[in-house]
Amino acid sequence: MWGSMFFRFDQATLTTVLSACDSPDRLYVVKMIHSIAFVSGFEEGITVGNALVTGYFKCGSSGFARQTFDEMPKRNVVSWTAVISGLVQSQFCEESLRLFVAMRHSDVDANSLTYSSSLTACSGMQAIVEGRQIHALVLKSGVDSDLCIESSLMDMYSKCNSMEDACLVFESAEEFDEVSMTVMLVGFAQNGLEEKALELFVTMMTAGIEIDANMVSAILGVFGVITSLSLGKQIHSLVIKKCLGFNTFVANGLINMYSKCGEFGESIKVFNQTNYRNSVSWNCMIAGFARHGHGLEALQFYENMNLEGVEPTDITFLSLLHACSHVGSIKKGMELFDSMSEVHGISPRMEHYACVVDMLGRAGHLEEAKCLIEGMPIEPSVLVWQALLGACSMHGNLEVGRYASDHLLRVAPECSAAYVLMANIYSSQGRWKERARIIKRMKEMGVKKETGMSWIEVEKEVHSFVVEDLSHPQADSIYEVLDELIAFMIEEGYVPDKRFVLYDLGLG
Repeated sequence: MWGSMFFRFDQATLTTVLSACDSPDRLYVVKMIHSIAFVSGFEEGITVGNALVTGYFKCGSSGFARQTFDEMPKRNVVSWTAVISGLVQSQFCEESLRLFVAMRHSDVDANSLTYSSSLTACSGMQAIVEGRQIHALVLKSGVDSDLCIESSLMDMYSKCNSMEDACLVFESAEEFDEVSMTVMLVGFAQNGLEEKALELFVTMMTAGIEIDANMVSAILGVFGVITSLSLGKQIHSLVIKKCLGFNTFVANGLINMYSKCGEFGESIKVFNQTNYRNSVSWNCMIAGFARHGHGLEALQFYENMNLEGVEPTDITFLSLLHACSHVGSIKKGMELFDSMSEVHGISPRMEHYACVVDMLGRAGHLEEAKCLIEGMPIEPSVLVWQALLGACSMHGNLEVGRYASDHLLRVAPECSAAYVLMANIYSSQGRWKERARIIKRMKEMGVKKETGMSWIEVEKEVHSFVVEDLSHPQADSIYEVLDELIAFMIEEGYVPDKRFVLYDLGLG
């Protein structure tokens, strides 16, 4: 049309072409249309300006989009919404909120999409105060029943760790859609409310709601070591029935679910059957190998990942360092740690430093671990000090243990591990007065040791136990079997290690 010169174009022509520009490789088209609009005098038209702003954002040029918006002589609600939503999608959440505030001071009223985009910005920043203010504006404007806004409100509250508010929005909704259901599933999972997520999923199934890949991926994310494996297998059957196994996110969820539920062989099968594997797929497998004590296999899998041309992430290295820690491969672990920044340009997080400290500590290199901590470019957190103190408890090192305990209590005065692990070190050294003193201090501070728990699934039911638990209906039979096992162990030469037993202190 442009080349023929026989047809005249107008603003609708330009906006139509701009609507087709939705990827970085078409940025040159947006710039070309921008030039044509400028030469033709259409640049000042609101519809063309709005289309240019949207086009620049979709093609990954937020700078040009913002500049175009700033130069527009007239703006309507579409203009403001385009830049507010575009900034959110480009991860500029704070700037997006600033634009929303500026819009509030203009003569243009927001619409449901504007509010929804602003709530998404609050989600990205975990800005619950601003989110509540926008919620109030939504109620005032009367668009609170809009499904898109309801989903955005649920997402904002769940991302801000306020599931109670998210539930209130969910329960007050006049109708539900797949998006709102998925948002709530993810919210429950990410906020540690696994049972709520499972209940909601069962309710959705019972109500006959169409289950899609996003919902299955979300529910698989709640599975852990105390979740029913049989339920996970039922969901896997649903995946097969609905032909969702080809979805990479679902496949990754299945790999992770089987790994966390103790059926790592099934994880391997799912991985081998997955057509498209991304970094998450490989990470789940490497983490699974490490979780199940197959450190060497985890390292080999990393080599295969490299051969496939898949770029590792920071999560990959967390699993690899964990694997090296448990197989005692210090040299390989340090090589991997150094390669993070030197080869892959990944800055180590606190969790990586904690893994390295744990790895060195388990191998008895406590002074080396201490030096690593002192040379860290970031301030060590609870994770790091607890890893060092745990290693000191394992090896009975009093000097470094005191050093780690002092620093741990400075950053976390109510951390029970600092007291318990130091008590263990004093016990291993036979220093009962010091041990009694630290236990007394622990009681005075009102700090209680977290109760250890074990669990097992029998015939689709999960049974949980704590120390000296008598609440189970079959407790008498269980303790009879345990007494028999202990007798057999003693006959085989087992000698209980009572150095770390916390006698009569209510801390066990």
